[in-house]
Amino acid sequence: MGLLAVPSALAKTQTAQGGDITATFSFQGKVPNFHGLHLTIARGGTTFYDQPVVAKFCGKLCWPGPAVAGRSSVQVVDLEHTGDPDVVLDLYSGGAHCCTVLQVFSFDPGTMTYVKTERVVGDPDAKVVDLAHDGRFEFLTADDSFAYEFTDFAASGLPIEVLTFANGHFTDVTRSYPQLIAKDAAVWLKAFKAQAGQHYPDSVGVIAAWAADEDLLGHAKRVSRYLRQQAAAGHLNAPFGAGGTRFVAHLQKFLRRRGYLR
Repeated sequence: MGLLAVPSALAKTQTAQGGDITATFSFQGKVPNFHGLHLTIARGGTTFYDQPVVAKFCGKLCWPGPAVAGRSSVQVVDLEHTGDPDVVLDLYSGGAHCCTVLQVFSFDPGTMTYVKTERVVGDPDAKVVDLAHDGRFEFLTADDSFAYEFTDFAASGLPIEVLTFANGHFTDVTRSYPQLIAKDAAVWLKAFKAQAGQHYPDSVGVIAAWAADEDLLGHAKRVSRYLRQQAAAGHLNAPFGAGGTRFVAHLQKFLRRRGYLR
């Protein structure tokens, strides 16, 4: 018996446009067996990039990330506010947890092609948004370094993270959005208070995210005072006895290392 041909219905093509830029992302298969990922970028109808999609983090096993959730994986957007749009490709490494992989393709007039910059965001999604409604775009995501740091993934809180992209680099600009940080902090504090009221045995994950947000806002003294109070009250609970004052010491070292505490 010969090999069965892959049904043409499994082939998917997504197209995004911005100005005279057209990006076409194609792939075949379905969860969890995607293959044949390919990206083409044209300027004014002329193709300047035509390559298979390869990511260092997931190699040939990449999924078209948002496509699984029903939205396009490719966008054309002027991330650098230069008038020459970039192409953003959103991939996923596959599996239950981890990882969103962002690829940004920027035109290089010296080589007359597109240069790829890649960043692994981790388990959180990363959406391109215009937070200030000023025509400048950011990536809205969360800090995946908190996952598993104090507890398991399900009980971990991941504080808000905002990134910009320019000149081949991603930059963390979260501190520039205090209202969003405060809103995120309120979510984590509400979750923690609910857990404390129920004497939940694994409450350190969400309060860690709250502490990170509050430290970004410059409220380090308030954070330290609140954590001491909660430790004394027996509310900083963690698996394997890593709660209470041990958790507070671990958290503060971690926040300092990650740049939340200055």
